[in-house]
Amino acid sequence: MVVEDEDQAKAHGGGATAVQRRPWRFNSPLAQVSLMGLVCFCCPGMFNALSGMGGGGQVDPTAANNANTAVYAAFSIAGILGGGIYNVLGPRLTLAAGCSTYVLYAGSFLYYNHHHHQAFAIVAGALLGCGAGLLWAGEGAVMTSYPPPRRKGTYISLFWSIFNLGGVIGGLIPFVLNYHRSSAASVNDGTYVAFMCFMSAGVLLSLGILPPNRVVREDGSRCSAVTYSKPSTEAAAVLRLFLDRKMLLIVPAAWASNFFYSYQFNNVNGLLFNLRTRGFNNVFYWGAQMVGSVFIGYVMDFSFKSRRMRGFVGIAIVAVLGTAIWAGGLANQRTYSSEDPPKEKLDFKDSGSEFVGPFMLYVSYGLLDAMFQSMVYWVIGALADDSEILSRYSGFYKGVQSAGAAVAWQVDTHKVPLMSQLVVNWSLTTLSYPLLALLVFLSVKDEDDDDEKQDKSSSIDPSNAAAAIA
Repeated sequence: MVVEDEDQAKAHGGGATAVQRRPWRFNSPLAQVSLMGLVCFCCPGMFNALSGMGGGGQVDPTAANNANTAVYAAFSIAGILGGGIYNVLGPRLTLAAGCSTYVLYAGSFLYYNHHHHQAFAIVAGALLGCGAGLLWAGEGAVMTSYPPPRRKGTYISLFWSIFNLGGVIGGLIPFVLNYHRSSAASVNDGTYVAFMCFMSAGVLLSLGILPPNRVVREDGSRCSAVTYSKPSTEAAAVLRLFLDRKMLLIVPAAWASNFFYSYQFNNVNGLLFNLRTRGFNNVFYWGAQMVGSVFIGYVMDFSFKSRRMRGFVGIAIVAVLGTAIWAGGLANQRTYSSEDPPKEKLDFKDSGSEFVGPFMLYVSYGLLDAMFQSMVYWVIGALADDSEILSRYSGFYKGVQSAGAAVAWQVDTHKVPLMSQLVVNWSLTTLSYPLLALLVFLSVKDEDDDDEKQDKSSSIDPSNAAAAIA
């Protein structure tokens, strides 16, 4: 019999009994992580597609840069607090409140398309930053605590693939709707309306996310016997994160992981390519993210028996690939600058062989982004199994990440030389690799034997439960 809710769990020996395998169960980790992926497909996925067009689809990126600064400045605070808020409110209220702010943000650019007033976009960006902090704290808790301990990399790659499919579809929207407007200054109204429809669907889908104590794994165990916390308890727990050695070692990776977006979106995709080609490029940028997340997820879960060794190998692969891709970026950046931009925008149909090199570089940036962030999430997920702890860790990661992004968008607004931006991005990612390896060495344990014992104990027959306890 499948354990579907708490009362049934108690009736079957406290929820530790094995459940009958089914292809699909709504309260299974697979269903819940997939649903979380669909929520992020509709909201952050579409936001990424909107940002990936360069300047939010506008010819002048100033409004989008300032709006994104507001987004990530608010996100840097809300992200750190988001884990505590999630532990107080639970997943549904936290995620629905967060998702609703994405709709407003896309609507602000529809307004800007007609009136060219930045104020609405900036205010909407600040509200989105608060909402994103809630959404990503909830997402981090679901993605890192719901899966079985030995399959976290697989589930992270599943989530990342569904999430980034939103970027693929979101890239197709401006590409299709603006296909015959290659010389236009900004995308049309229909592009923003389409984004708003997807984001509204994300709000509704978020209501289907179950609390951790209602999610049942195949062995009958529950993800977390969580009792919702008090604000004072969460405030103290969040403050302690700033003194936690594990979190301090993650700071450079967190800061770097969104810092490069402004450079890639505005100064590679936005500066080198015309309007319709930006949408075309984003289809492959986010598609490459799906490939990268699946590959690194396999490495982190299946490459070696030792969990520590899988962590070291995953970090090494991302480090080598990242070095090669940023070196390619350096070669590309030497061909132009903000003072000497390309004389003619590249078009996927008309530019011939000149298009191929920058296009492949941009797609490679997407591949690296997914591998880098999936690898970091795996490390975070390996630090604990409890939903409450991981929601705080994820919130801290997203908060620091967003602080870096807020700085990066203003760096671009103030016209810092493009070569300097590239060197800083490359340096930040390079610094993070040895620190993540040290974190794996100090804090990630090889628990294969312990996991086997836990698997056996969680599969005890109900009829023998009393004897086992005695």
